[in-house]
Amino acid sequence: MLDELKKGLRAQADPAKAKILRGFFKTGPGEYGEGDIFLGLAVPKIRALSKRYGCLDISDAEKLLSSPIHEERLCALLILVQKFEKGAGPEKREIYRRYLKNTVYINSWDLVDLTADRIVGAFLKDRDKSVLYKLAGSKNIWDRRIAILATFHFIKNGLSAQTFAVAGILLNDEHDLIHKAVGWMLREVGKRIDIDTEERFLKSRYKKMPRTMLRYAIERFPETKRRAYLKSAI
Repeated sequence: MLDELKKGLRAQADPAKAKILRGFFKTGPGEYGEGDIFLGLAVPKIRALSKRYGCLDISDAEKLLSSPIHEERLCALLILVQKFEKGAGPEKREIYRRYLKNTVYINSWDLVDLTADRIVGAFLKDRDKSVLYKLAGSKNIWDRRIAILATFHFIKNGLSAQTFAVAGILLNDEHDLIHKAVGWMLREVGKRIDIDTEERFLKSRYKKMPRTMLRYAIERFPETKRRAYLKSAI
């Protein structure tokens, strides 16, 4: 079945689209996605195949996750998400364990953003969350992005404490992709929970934040308040 799935993905390859994606995901020398290989498939096509092959064994999905091809890794992750959401406790634990064991392959913002909250966040909701602080302190940018994106699951359930805790660790991160992710999650706290809750976190920290992080965090604020934050006038 694994070989059949690979054939199904590669049969839809679009070289022209692949070239665009290589530029979009920064695959040039020294860029964050250096050397990544693309087939040129749109996400809806990958989702369709992940649903068709959702019965793939966890071990085979893990094998697919180690592929050098971006779309194959995304398909593997989407299959794991489906299996996690449908699975019983032991299966959820095993998928969570394998996800964290293979973060070296979850090495692009889309791979993280589409899966971290649905596996890591969902598994940790009622469990010890110290693993998030370990990930947030990693030298690997994708581990750090997993840490903050995992908290999206908590935000969706009305909880902001873990988002603030991880954001605090990442406040001085040097990478733009972490600035954007943290700002996005802070914005989601304001959008989905309460804007006052977000502001309580921001007021004592916004002057220290990277500009991109702040801009993302206050994107939904009223214009006058947004400008005040950008001018450090709060």
